Amino acid sequence: MTDLTTLTIAQAREGLRGKSFTAAELAEAYLAAIDAANDKLNAYIVETPEQARSMAKASDARLAKGEGGSLEGIPLGIKDLFATEGVHTQAASGILHGFKPRYESTVTQNLWDDGAVMLGKLNMDEFAMGSSNETSAYGPVVNPWRSTTSNADLVPGGSSGGSAAAVAAWLCAGATATDTGGSIRQPAAFTGTVGVKPTYGRCSRWGIVAFASSLDQAGPITRDVRDAAILLKSMASVDKKDTTSVDIPVPDYEAVLGSSVKGMKIGVPKEYRMDGMPDEIEALWQTGIAWMRDAGAEIVDISLPHTKYALPTYYIVAPAEASSNLARYDGVRYGKREPGEDMVALYENTRASGFGQEVQRRIMIGTYVLSAGYYDAYYKKAQRVRTLIKQDFEKVYADGIDAILTPATPSAAFGVNAMATASPIEMYLNDIFTVTVNMAGLPGMAGPSGLSPDGLPLGLQLIGRPFDEETLFKLGHVIEQQAGHFSPKRWW
Repeated sequence: MTDLTTLTIAQAREGLRGKSFTAAELAEAYLAAIDAANDKLNAYIVETPEQARSMAKASDARLAKGEGGSLEGIPLGIKDLFATEGVHTQAASGILHGFKPRYESTVTQNLWDDGAVMLGKLNMDEFAMGSSNETSAYGPVVNPWRSTTSNADLVPGGSSGGSAAAVAAWLCAGATATDTGGSIRQPAAFTGTVGVKPTYGRCSRWGIVAFASSLDQAGPITRDVRDAAILLKSMASVDKKDTTSVDIPVPDYEAVLGSSVKGMKIGVPKEYRMDGMPDEIEALWQTGIAWMRDAGAEIVDISLPHTKYALPTYYIVAPAEASSNLARYDGVRYGKREPGEDMVALYENTRASGFGQEVQRRIMIGTYVLSAGYYDAYYKKAQRVRTLIKQDFEKVYADGIDAILTPATPSAAFGVNAMATASPIEMYLNDIFTVTVNMAGLPGMAGPSGLSPDGLPLGLQLIGRPFDEETLFKLGHVIEQQAGHFSPKRWW
């Protein structure tokens, strides 16, 4: 029998329906793979084997009756940011030590309703704050990819590094992830996987631990574009518990794959050609442009003039919202508690001990920009610039552009601890191509498009119109057909 863990979601779905294997056998294959690899990759924080076996058994019963949902029997990994009832949910932070919610996030409930099987909770940057999955209280995740010139451990990107690494290393068929400034698309590019950040409001945020509420959005990381289409269809929904979710029908994304893109206008923004951008990234971009042109699309040079302000604006807005959201973690009602001589000391001791360095840094930045005397100078001005960034996109889409093609990251994956002595700004620059999408609330997709000279995956990014993820799937499928599939060599 083929190694069941190498099957895509679409292939596993076909095999289960055709009774080539059972959901129980599929779940056991993944549980064995996790047992063999997780000590080396650290992708899972918590494994849930008994729950996986129980859910798989129930799936087999439904399949035997000719029933079953769109994800019946498909084993998934869940980012530790999603609340899972009765199961560890700590946002990879010490301050939520021991927390097991009594409720289920809307996104994960949608997945279980469609028959998916939970393998466990995936590692991530603490509170989704990071671009390398090195800020986790549970230690860094290791990228399953290695350079052809070195055996050094590489980062998988962040904050959804556990999700991306687990998918790339065949430790789950697909994974949930979240994207606040690139946390789905950047790790997807670093691991040769497909990551989709849907339009803000496409997926409910209820039951997802908040980082920056006006920017956070859930989405899938998978091995190919078809799997991403299948998984997003299940994840997305309107939700009365989340007033930012939008009541727009969720299309059958899988149905548009293979559709012609002839005549579509693809924008190429001049502002994304950054000083010092590696030649391999520029070459990849030109290759992607050629693929689009060969498929019949029209390439149009466009301008997004406020792009240069996106990163500093993001790092005012996001920490400000984080400062507000994370104020609730005080050691009183749940999670970690450090004693103090009075209530103020208890708060101070708990937060100093429970939050990691990067989270503390962003809380401090956010508190500063929201403080009296600085609110107008920083936060209010950043919100005005954010509006200008959004208007840049609105203008090019009004001019007939269907989607925008850019690099996903400014480089391939870098080494674990490679930026330990670097300025935080150097790490923040990893988000330079992705933050604009969140600032404008747009959908974005990153997919594997080539390899660097030392054999590491590189990704291209597609940016779409609001709630037009279908176009991204059409175009992403074209790129995938041209680029082919990339998998790491097993060393774990």
